[in-house]
Amino acid sequence: MTNRTDVAAIIDHTLLKPEATPADVEALVSEAKELGVLAICVSPSMLPVTDSGELIVATVVGFPSGQVKAEIKAAEAARAVSDGADEVDMVINVGQAIAGDFDAVEADISGVVAASESSLVKVIIESAALTDEQIVEVCRRAEAAGAGFVKTSTGFHPAGGASAHAVSLMCETVGDRLGVKASGGIRTVEAAEEMIAAGASRLGLSGSAGILEELQG
Repeated sequence: MTNRTDVAAIIDHTLLKPEATPADVEALVSEAKELGVLAICVSPSMLPVTDSGELIVATVVGFPSGQVKAEIKAAEAARAVSDGADEVDMVINVGQAIAGDFDAVEADISGVVAASESSLVKVIIESAALTDEQIVEVCRRAEAAGAGFVKTSTGFHPAGGASAHAVSLMCETVGDRLGVKASGGIRTVEAAEEMIAAGASRLGLSGSAGILEELQG
């Protein structure tokens, strides 16, 4: 079984439910500090996050559909960074990837990277909705556009969330040049360990407490 401390150190403790309140975010921050995780991830309307301490603060852009004009996505990223986001998790236009318009996908990512300045950009590719070939090409384009991570899923797509196969394929494509974040439907210790074994260097979890408690036990 994976070491609890090591797992906590790669967790983005996530709260992206549409019904989340400012009080819920306060509770998330408190729990994140108690758990010793790396980061929190919240909706952009919840920024700035006060009293985040040493936690990395991440937010989402173009979430969850990705079907936002590129210039709007970039503007959203710029505003998020000015509101204190250390990291920006952007959703690609999945339809563009499926249609084979990878130049548009790359341009979309490039715009967010430029707008995010020094903040780390993670590119959510919605891997469950893509073929293996599309996953590989989107990852290549994310790297070319200057992203720091590729990420499996929003957790909101009906096609599903993270899979070990997708994580492995993403890792093979980007090597050690980019990070790979597994997110979406990871609710058990076994699932978390499977993603780490496949090569994930970051985990997006909403149920961090339960997974870490089981690891401690």
